[in-house]
Amino acid sequence: MKVTVILCTYNGDQNVPTALNSLAAQVLPDSVEWDVIVVDNNSKDRTRDVVEEFCQRHPGRFHYLFEPQQGKSYALNRGVREAQGDVVAFTDDDVTMEPTWLHNLTANLHNGEWAGAGGRTLAEGGFVPPKWLAVESQHALAPLAVFDRGLEAKESKEAPYGNNMAFRKELFEKHGGFDARLGPCAGSSRPQKNEDSEFGMRLLASGERLRYEPSAVVYHHVPPNRMQKKYFLEWWFDKARADVRAFGITNPKWCVAGVPARLLRRLAAWTLRWMVAVKATRRFECKQTVWVLLGQIRECYSLHRGEKTSNQPRLQENSLRNVSERSQGV
Repeated sequence: MKVTVILCTYNGDQNVPTALNSLAAQVLPDSVEWDVIVVDNNSKDRTRDVVEEFCQRHPGRFHYLFEPQQGKSYALNRGVREAQGDVVAFTDDDVTMEPTWLHNLTANLHNGEWAGAGGRTLAEGGFVPPKWLAVESQHALAPLAVFDRGLEAKESKEAPYGNNMAFRKELFEKHGGFDARLGPCAGSSRPQKNEDSEFGMRLLASGERLRYEPSAVVYHHVPPNRMQKKYFLEWWFDKARADVRAFGITNPKWCVAGVPARLLRRLAAWTLRWMVAVKATRRFECKQTVWVLLGQIRECYSLHRGEKTSNQPRLQENSLRNVSERSQGV
């Protein structure tokens, strides 16, 4: 069997060498053939030079690929098309991996029992959560790309994170690729989230089985600017927009300019809770929920104004509400 790792980067000449060195140190059985495709998504810095130099030091193992169409989803889909592996794994340019990461992530995907797998993503060493964050909430550290569901391997009912996931390649032929309306895209007003989780949720909705593999560990770099309230609020606002764009909304009974009236009622209720909350962590939880609701409202209004494509999937009943409830644990 063969495994292909896809790493997409944009202006990553500073970060990508560390990630590539970590990938080069992966240890797999001799029976597993594996390679890495680095997809350069139209970088303007020295990314190409850095990656090609690395490829020369590791001939046959690492490959450079240029994708000129801006947007991470385009880069991911290009990588999938070029991948020769039976299993395709994904990671990012701002993580490092345990040497056993790739083997542990993909070892259970060769027999057909599992469609895909997601590993455990931890903040790099020395990370201390801010005091204003209620870390007991399951999704509290999602803006930092941290995904930790414990030490027990099990079936997962949630989509894995894009920095630590793998799927059998045949799944892309069966279910399609990453949604090009979503994901990071320099200079775009589209939501900068969800291209990874949308694909995983699409598989789950189709009845495919995903595995949570805690022994597949990567460490995510957390720069100082991401430890600020402003970053968390902007992240949840954008995530809420992406959820609406990816999955649509049910047709509510009452709307105001395309915005479900229930969202406006919930916005008023959570704003009041934010105003009266005393405990710092609870106050910020409420504020995050307000930003989630604002993001949903923003995207609903955009849809109403015709800023969306017409092939919009639909959420199941109450799914829109669950976006904010899931994010805040309410």
